Amino acid sequence: MFKATPKRQLAPRPSALADRYAAIRQASLALAAPLTAEDCQVQSMPDASPTKWHLAHVTWFFETFLLERFEPDFRPFDPAFRVLFNSYYKGVGEQYPRPHRGLVTRPALVEVKRFRADVDERMLALIAARPGDAEIESLVMLGLQHEQQHQELLLTDIKHALSFNPVAPGYARRWPISQVRPGPVRWFGHEGGLVEIGHDPTRDGAFCFDNETPRHRAYVEPFEIASRPATYGEYLAFIDDGGYVRPELWLSMGWDWVQSGGRSAPLYWMRDGDRWLNHTLQGKVEIDPHTPVCHLSYFEADAFARWSGARLPSELEWEHAARALRAPTGGNFADRGVFHPMPQIAPIDDEPAQMFGDVWEWTSSAYLPYPRFRPLEGLVGEYNGKFMCNQFVLRGGSCATPPGHVRASYRNFFPPDAQWQFSGVRLARDL
Repeated sequence: MFKATPKRQLAPRPSALADRYAAIRQASLALAAPLTAEDCQVQSMPDASPTKWHLAHVTWFFETFLLERFEPDFRPFDPAFRVLFNSYYKGVGEQYPRPHRGLVTRPALVEVKRFRADVDERMLALIAARPGDAEIESLVMLGLQHEQQHQELLLTDIKHALSFNPVAPGYARRWPISQVRPGPVRWFGHEGGLVEIGHDPTRDGAFCFDNETPRHRAYVEPFEIASRPATYGEYLAFIDDGGYVRPELWLSMGWDWVQSGGRSAPLYWMRDGDRWLNHTLQGKVEIDPHTPVCHLSYFEADAFARWSGARLPSELEWEHAARALRAPTGGNFADRGVFHPMPQIAPIDDEPAQMFGDVWEWTSSAYLPYPRFRPLEGLVGEYNGKFMCNQFVLRGGSCATPPGHVRASYRNFFPPDAQWQFSGVRLARDL
């Protein structure tokens, strides 16, 4: 039987931190609201997790890293949750196997929501009781940013799960098809040279993940970057030109990946006579050639770039170009409720468009530590550093990213065969 911790009195005037905590926690529940309990249980592949698990795991984070340390007379909501909802924190203890998360039918969704409500009440009490405590505030902010990452994963994972349903259910029925035709790709040159790379508190805000640090100098050769991400129509031209049957376009591992999977198009594409359909969070729709192409693996993005006579930008080039934008972080994020890339509508004048939102953009950079990188101290030090192997960096956020979550220095990372994220491509060239 589950035992809840006794109720605690909340502060009558919540702080800005408490307000932010409440808003982000509520946003997770709002994203899960269109789903049934059955939807929230399903796990469609080992790399994805059930919605119910996401809702519980982010709550586990606050209970484990904050309440357990700072709450007087701490008592867990349920001791079994320490294993069930631990993701990869070896220092915390045992974890339930990731590929089997969809088999955990108990606790039920309603009980997970009780877990969330209980931890929320205790967390707000802790924030009110320890105002100005720098360590607590730092961990709360890390936990909220962590929850926003899982909000995006909740959307990408349920999209993957719903793709297996033959009745093509939609998560949201607000299809944003637009006949706006983006302008031709333009190129914006950068002289390069010695530049500063990494988190800059004066421009990026106070918070960052440890993998964005330390800020350091790096040399960038002269380059130019495309004015917008590549579109579905442009990627379709790559397919029509034999893109998936021409080994000279692919990295060796990429060609093996194409051959072993019998691949002839990106994830979620389906032939319907002479047209292509696409599974989206709006349901199954005809491909809009004007929107940024997404769900590309690194292998596909790299092959497309080579076919285009260009290449992928390095993450240094991408960040250097993003720093030059006048309004850097506006874009099509999850708050718009579209959950799909949108066409480039505003005219492109003297700087690139859509560098934030719409699609994560693959870079050619391996996910490695910056010079003199040091992970966070304590158990949360496992957050990023131990994954710096066999992955590539993506930049910019997507249509499933919460607004305000990304910045020019933000480093996302996935293995080169990953497709289920909203990952796209922006081209670069040498000058």
